[in-house]
Amino acid sequence: MSEAVVNISERKRAPLARTGAVGPAPLMTARGLCFDAGGQRLIDGIDLHIHPGRCTVIMGANGSGKSLLLRLLHGLITPTGGEVRWQERPLDAAARQQQAMVFQRPVMLRRSVMANLRFALSVRGLRGAERKTRETEAIALARLDALKDKPARVLSGGEQQRLAMARALVCAPRMLFLDEPTASLDPASTQAIEQMIEDARETGTTIIVVTHDAGQARRLGDDLVFLHGGRVVETGPVAQVLDNPRSQAARAWLGGRLFVPATP
Repeated sequence: MSEAVVNISERKRAPLARTGAVGPAPLMTARGLCFDAGGQRLIDGIDLHIHPGRCTVIMGANGSGKSLLLRLLHGLITPTGGEVRWQERPLDAAARQQQAMVFQRPVMLRRSVMANLRFALSVRGLRGAERKTRETEAIALARLDALKDKPARVLSGGEQQRLAMARALVCAPRMLFLDEPTASLDPASTQAIEQMIEDARETGTTIIVVTHDAGQARRLGDDLVFLHGGRVVETGPVAQVLDNPRSQAARAWLGGRLFVPATP
């Protein structure tokens, strides 16, 4: 059985200590990553190293390129320059099978809660007893047991996002991309999603999350990447960047100010 369909329980291990240390080899690398559209450069020469088992937070002002970067890293969009590599190999279909992504506004299929999970597992080739076991695990993970036969599209926003998280995690991805996963959710739903993220991280899943919430970044993150104008202007441990930002863009954003670079 491939890594992409290993049972969730088989991947559990002791929680990773947040010491700031990173492994010797990155799981994903971006080199000179660029993306142009409409005559504009929206992502400009980004270099990143994502190490396994860590949570990388991407922050920046609206329009800085956060969501676009996430889609480039996951292979949903083809870069116009540079490359993304998975364990030093090209980011191909086999690599993407080891990844999953949850969007800010989850996409629900026109079917029941359980059928949404069943579809995700079927796409990965799971059938029979193994699929049934995984469906049960995912429903419990999302705490949607009482709603499993309900149409997914009539769930509340928080319930839909928990289902989207469970649908991604039931496939046991090695890397999970999250684009503003708790935007517009109430505190209780936010806490539930954050717990799912933390649980996933403790099983060894590498997390890349876009957020505007500095408190959430502190609770979840190990490393922080700050974008401005499609460029990485600052990186480092979350607490270091939030408490003592070096870049003018990060200082302005964290202070609630609009940063406008001086013209040459």
